[in-house]
Parts: sequence; structure tokens; C-alpha cells
Amino acid sequence: MCFPGASSAGPCPRGTDELLVETALRMALARRRPEDGLLHHTDRGSQYTSRAYRQVLEQMEITVSMSGKGNCYDNAVTESFFGSVKDECVHRTVYHSHEEARQSLFEYLEVFYNRQRRHSSLGYLSPAAFEQQWELSAKNLAVF
Repeated sequence: MCFPGASSAGPCPRGTDELLVETALRMALARRRPEDGLLHHTDRGSQYTSRAYRQVLEQMEITVSMSGKGNCYDNAVTESFFGSVKDECVHRTVYHSHEEARQSLFEYLEVFYNRQRRHSSLGYLSPAAFEQQWELSAKNLAVF
């Protein structure tokens, strides 16, 4: 099960947006190891609609879901996420190298955002705490 609010950080390849999103997808799949039936929801950005990216999703048997054309409400959670990253991590920060920026984002996402930052949409729990609580609840239900 994958949860809203959690984000993955890792290598940030230089190059095309398609390469960046493919790398992020592969990292997230390796880290999260989701069960069969994964639904991958994105907007209609060219990096998500490219033939190469769609082929990767098809090879991994991932169901594609895309927001409707011009549907800004469908992307509200993502817009909120990027607003938080900008306000809390990168705003007024000057990075002297690509590696410095990558490390800063990694620490923000993996140390703070996923494990410490409370999210109102998750009942004021961090994504890690929310997931832990959900898994505990699921185990308790499985006992019956």
C-alpha cells in the first residue's frame, strides 16, 4: 500500500524530464515494493505522456490514471507539496552545486517531510507515522 503525503528522494539525474520521472518511479517501486494493481496518477505533463514512460508503466503492469484536461483541482495535493518544498526548503537558498541541492532536498524529504512534518490531511501525523498506524490497524483486522 502506498500512502498520500509520502515522497521519495534520491539521485536527481540531469537530462530530460522523462529520464527524471522514470528514475523517480523506479526508485519508488524499489523502495516501496507495492502489491500488484498499482494505480499511478499524474497530470498530463509531457514527461508522463511520453511513449518511453508509458512503456515503462506498461512493462511494470501499472495502471495509468491521468487528470482531466484543465482540471486544476485534481492536482491540489501535488501543488501543496511543491509549495511546502519551496517555502520550507529551497526558498532564499543558494545552492553552489547540483550535488548540494540534491543533498538538501534528500534531507528535507527523507528526514523531515516524511518522518517529522505533520500533515493535516493525515490527521496531523507524519506520513511515516500514518503508514505505521495503518499497518498496525490492518494487522489487527487480519487477526479476526
